[in-house]
Amino acid sequence: MEFRRRARSFVLGLLSDLPRKNCWTLAEQAGDANPHGLQHLLSRAEWDADAVRDDIRGFVVEHLHHEDAVLVVEETGDLKKGTHTVRAQRQYTGTAGRIENSQVAVYLAYSTPFGHAAIDRELYVPRPWTEDAARCRAAGTPDNVSFATKPALAVRMITHALDVGVPASRVAGDEAYGANPHLRVALEKRQVGYVLAVARDHQITTRTGTFRADALIKKLPRRAWQKLSAGAGAKGHRFYDWALADLADNRPGHHQLLVRRNR
Repeated sequence: MEFRRRARSFVLGLLSDLPRKNCWTLAEQAGDANPHGLQHLLSRAEWDADAVRDDIRGFVVEHLHHEDAVLVVEETGDLKKGTHTVRAQRQYTGTAGRIENSQVAVYLAYSTPFGHAAIDRELYVPRPWTEDAARCRAAGTPDNVSFATKPALAVRMITHALDVGVPASRVAGDEAYGANPHLRVALEKRQVGYVLAVARDHQITTRTGTFRADALIKKLPRRAWQKLSAGAGAKGHRFYDWALADLADNRPGHHQLLVRRNR
């Protein structure tokens, strides 16, 4: 029971609006006299993070289950001040919108009309870490951890979710994942649809040749655009102009370029 209480206090503290979150502040938030209990939970207590992940995934899928569920891949970063935090280094993080000393993790979320929640995570290991065995060992990183790109981490999580029977109609992700052909191939092999963003200079093959995405958009006739809502915002529906162009592709399935234009 004590272990469960500590874990509950830790999660509630992370979800709170505390300006700084460390074992001292989280312990004070929970009403503890010192941070020793939380420090023990995080550094010495034995528990299976993957087993917790599996329990959370089962709970989320049970309560948010929908035949049109979407698996969403996205990364986020946690700013760090020191150099000893496992897998932290100076790298771009969307949390700050610039290069900062940080940890970056890739997350997999389960999204349906009933809500959304994270069901998996992979901590990104920068290449300098994997090339320094002593540093990894000192930080507690297992010897079998090797460098993997963020899209490769996404493939690992998506594959695991599908293998254990998570129902999903498609996968969505931003440009960092849409630019990776291996991710697209992996999804096509599993016959899972996807909506992945691409850069404006992404090369797209059509029946009349290969064009940059932004050049192809300029060729669309005015009648191709439709005003549609991207969902309700704080000030009502968020309307954009949308266009859909079929693409010539020898791969199985249908491939299209979906464009959203700010009005």
